[in-house]
Amino acid sequence: MVIKLLKRMYTLFIFFFLYAPILILVIFSFNNSKSRAHWDGFTFKWYAELFHDQQIMTSLYYTLLIAIIASVVATVIGTAAAIGIHNMRGIQKTFTMNITYLPVLNPDIVTGISLMLLFIFLNIPTGFITMLLAHITFNLPFVILSVLPKLKQLNNQIFDAALDLGASPLTAYKKVILPQIMPGVVTGFLLAFTMSIDDFVISFFTTGSGVSNLAITIYSMARRGINPKINALLTLMFVSILLLLILINNRMSREDERKEKLT
Repeated sequence: MVIKLLKRMYTLFIFFFLYAPILILVIFSFNNSKSRAHWDGFTFKWYAELFHDQQIMTSLYYTLLIAIIASVVATVIGTAAAIGIHNMRGIQKTFTMNITYLPVLNPDIVTGISLMLLFIFLNIPTGFITMLLAHITFNLPFVILSVLPKLKQLNNQIFDAALDLGASPLTAYKKVILPQIMPGVVTGFLLAFTMSIDDFVISFFTTGSGVSNLAITIYSMARRGINPKINALLTLMFVSILLLLILINNRMSREDERKEKLT
């Protein structure tokens, strides 16, 4: 009994340690004062001022646009790459997997400077396109590594059975394989979307004048002190991502229950 209680307390402590900073950020987004040292009353004024700040709104627009496009493209390419890697054998598969792990383990600053030098070498003007290409590049391994475990769980005979029943390879992948690995695809998309929104280092080295995401804007504002409008913005982003995860998890749970009833 005592050991079980200690385990629960330890778990609660870990979760408190992880989420207490976010809770404080949410609370102070409603603080009437700019000070982060004391509470001066409840207000929504920072949320109202947030939507009138042109710099933040422009950065939010670029952040969401790049994150959505990069996540969709990376998910499509990454899913196809994961299927190809899954069908490989021997040293070819081992080599490809090592190459896939490398960008994940590589420090962001190395990736950022490498991409910056590549764009300069290819004489591509830095800006929206270069940042988008950079985000697609570093998102790909995360999608691949999210989809591969689902492919490993599949019965290898399913695809062959679909071909024997008259389906073309493309139809078999679309109608049989893709629904089976969809949880991994969705996980890869969400991970890519979150990584894109969160990225600062790679974005900093691959962007140009006039194009900045929220990470760059927040960094430049933080050097002058954190504005409460940033607290309001991050609170909205946190709540949006939380609601998205809840909706997706509920949908996945319903699909799993439906599959169990059918079987």
